[in-house]
Amino acid sequence: MMISRTFDRAAAGLLVFLTLAFGLREWGADVPPLLIEGLAFVILLLLGLRVRAARKAFLVAGMALSVWLAAAGEDWLSLSLDGLDKAAFIAAFFTALSTLRNVAETSPSLQRTGKFLASQPPGRRYAALTVGGHLFALLINYGSISLLGSLASQSARSETDLLIRSLRSRRMLLAIQRGFISSLPWSPLAFAMAITTAVVPGASWAGSVLPGLGSAAIILLTGWAMDSIFKPRLANPPRRMPVEGSWALLSPLFVLLVLLAMTVLGFHFWLDIRVVGVVMLVVPAIAIVWAILQHSGSGAETSLPLRVRRFLGEELPAYRGELVLLMMAGYIGTVGAPLLQPIVMAAGFDAEALPPWLVLASLVWIIPLFGQIGMNPILAVTLIAPLLPAPETLGIAPSALVIAIASGWALSGATSPFTATTLLIGAFGNVSALHVGLKWNGGYFIVTACLLTVWVLVYGLVL
Repeated sequence: MMISRTFDRAAAGLLVFLTLAFGLREWGADVPPLLIEGLAFVILLLLGLRVRAARKAFLVAGMALSVWLAAAGEDWLSLSLDGLDKAAFIAAFFTALSTLRNVAETSPSLQRTGKFLASQPPGRRYAALTVGGHLFALLINYGSISLLGSLASQSARSETDLLIRSLRSRRMLLAIQRGFISSLPWSPLAFAMAITTAVVPGASWAGSVLPGLGSAAIILLTGWAMDSIFKPRLANPPRRMPVEGSWALLSPLFVLLVLLAMTVLGFHFWLDIRVVGVVMLVVPAIAIVWAILQHSGSGAETSLPLRVRRFLGEELPAYRGELVLLMMAGYIGTVGAPLLQPIVMAAGFDAEALPPWLVLASLVWIIPLFGQIGMNPILAVTLIAPLLPAPETLGIAPSALVIAIASGWALSGATSPFTATTLLIGAFGNVSALHVGLKWNGGYFIVTACLLTVWVLVYGLVL
C-alpha cells in the first residue's frame, strides 16, 4: 500500500511538473524536448502499474506499434518521441483543467446554481439544464456532468410516481449531456478543439471558434426541439414545486467565464501564444487564486495545504485509468498513422482524389461510427488526420476541416458506449452506456448529424 501511494504521489508530482514545463515551452521557454518526452514516459510507467488490464492493453499496443515501426524500417525512435510528445501534451492539458475542476466542484455558489437549474419547472427544465450544462462544461469539463447529474438525480428522486421519475431523470440527464457535448466544437478548454487544431495544418482556435459556435447552436437547439416535440403527455402531470432562488444565482458563473475568457484570449492575442499554451499556465493560476478565496477564514480542516495534499495524493491519481487511456490514444494515433498510410494506399484508397464535400461530410459520421467499436475520439482523430489531404489541396479553409472533425467528435460523445459522457449519464440513469448511446440518443444522433453535415458543407464550400 505504501509503495502504491508513493507511485501515486510521484506520478501526480511529475504531472504538475510536466504541465509547468509544457506550458513554459508554449510561452517560448527553452525546455528540452527530451525532458517533456521523458516525463511522459515515466508518468505512463507509474500510472500503468496500477490500472486494470484493459488499460494496460493500450500500453502493450503502443509498444507493439513501436516494434512494428522498427521492423518496417521506419524512423521508429523519432516517431515514438513524437508520440510521447503528443501524450505529454494531453497529460499537461488534462492536469491543467483538473485544477479548475477541483476548485469549482467545491464552490458553494456553483452548487447553488446547479441546484437552481435542476429544480426548474418542466416547461423550462430542459432548456435550463442544457444551457447550464454547456456553461458548466466550459469551466469544469466532465465535472459538469458529475455535478449537474447528481443534482438532477436527487431532484428526480423526490418524485413518488415511478414513471414520472424515470421520464424526468432521462430528460434531465440528456439535457446535461447534450449541453456538455455542445461545448466541444468551440471551447478552448475542450480536448476536441485542442487536439484538432494541433493536427490540422494551418488551423487555430481563433480561426475556428465562430463556425464552432454554429455547430454548438445546432447541437443545443436540436436537442431542445426534439425534447419539446417528443416530450411525454401525461394524464396526471406532477404537481409543480416552488423554485428556490432566482436567475441571479448564475451571475458568479458568468463572472468566472468572463474572467477566464478575457485572461486566456488576452494572452493569446497579446503574446501570440497558442490558446492551449495559455490554458496550461493561466487556468491553474486562476484555480489557485479561487481556492485561496474559498479557504480564506476557514478552519484547518478545509485549509489550502490540505486541499493540495488531497489533490496530489488522491484526486489526480484517481484519474490514472483515464490518463493512461488518453495519453496512449495520442501515442498510438501518432505512431500508428505512418503504419496505416501504406496499408490504406495499397488498398487503392486515395484521399486526395475525393471531392472536398465528401471529405467534410464523412468526418461528421466516421468519428461517431469508430466510437461504436471502442475507438476513443483522440485515437480516431490522430489516426485519420494524417491521411487527409491538406486543406489547401482540398481548396477549403483549415477551419472547415476543424469543424467537421470537432462536430463528429461531439456526436461521438453522445453515442459511443466507451466515452466518459455516456458512461456517466448511464450511471446516473441506472442504464448501460450502450442504452444511452443507441436508445436514448439514436434518433437525436441521426437528426443532428444530418444538420451538422449540412452546416459543415455550407461553411466549408459556400461561406
